This record gives sequence, C-alpha cells and structure tokens, in this order.
Amino acid sequence: MKSVSRIFLSLIFSLVLAFGWVLLSATPALALPKLNINYTNIDLSDRDFSNSDLAGGTFVASEMRRTNFQGADLSNAILTKGVLLNANLSGANLSGSLADRVTFDGANLTNVNFTEAIMTRTRFFDAAISGADFTDAIIDAYQVNVLCETADGVNPVTGVSTRESLGCP
Repeated sequence: MKSVSRIFLSLIFSLVLAFGWVLLSATPALALPKLNINYTNIDLSDRDFSNSDLAGGTFVASEMRRTNFQGADLSNAILTKGVLLNANLSGANLSGSLADRVTFDGANLTNVNFTEAIMTRTRFFDAAISGADFTDAIIDAYQVNVLCETADGVNPVTGVSTRESLGCP
C-alpha cells in the first residue's frame, strides 16, 4: 500500500512541477512578436489603411488602386509588383521598403519617406512627390529624370529637399 501511495504522490508532484514549469516559461501576450502582415496577391483597392502600422508587411502583386495609406508605417515592407494607381500615401513611411516593379502612377506621394528604398523598374507617372525624401533610394535613372521634372518641397520629418534627395541638377 505504501508503494502505491508513493507512486501516486510522485505522480502528483511531477504534475505540479510540470505545470509550474509551463507557467514560468510562458511568454506574456504583450511580449509576443508582431504577426506578419501578408496581403500577397489580394485586391485591396479602395481600402483605408491610414495611420496603420504595416511595417515589414508583404503586399506582393496586390491591387491597391485608390487605397489610402496616408500616414501609414510601411517601413521595410515588400510591395513588389504592386499596383498603387491613384493611391494616397501622403506622409507615409516607406523607408527601407522593396518596391520593385511597382506602379505609383497618379499616386499622392507628398511628404513620403522613401529613404533607402529599392524601387527598380517602378513607375511614378503623374505622381505628386512634393516633399518626398528619396535619400539613398535605388531608382532607375529614367525615373529619376522624370521625377526631377516636378520635384519640389522639403520633407517635414527628415528635413531633406526632394530635389536634393533625387540628385536633381
């Protein structure tokens, strides 16, 4: 009888220790890493993401026509093959983003921070770029020439002029 009660007590003690170990090793919900934002190949046209934290998000091959990203944090986001025709990105942060083969035609890019962004084979026809900062961004030479035709203003966050950040003559 003593051996059965010892086994039972040992089992209870082991369960209490295991339960305590699980509780002590649990990570509080506030300390969990941010979930990945993935809008790959999705139609996001006419949606409102204004002032949203979308840092590091993935928007590969997404339709974002007329989408509102005003004041949004899109730093380090991946926008490859995205269509942002007539989108509003005024005051958005796209620093460090990958915007390869993106269409920004007719977009409001006023005061956007594009520092250190990669924007190869990306189009900016009829885009409003007043106050945008392109410092250390990688942009095709042809597009830089197009952007320099209308470049003006100073970015209110970085204090850098649009013409200077593009290296306009």
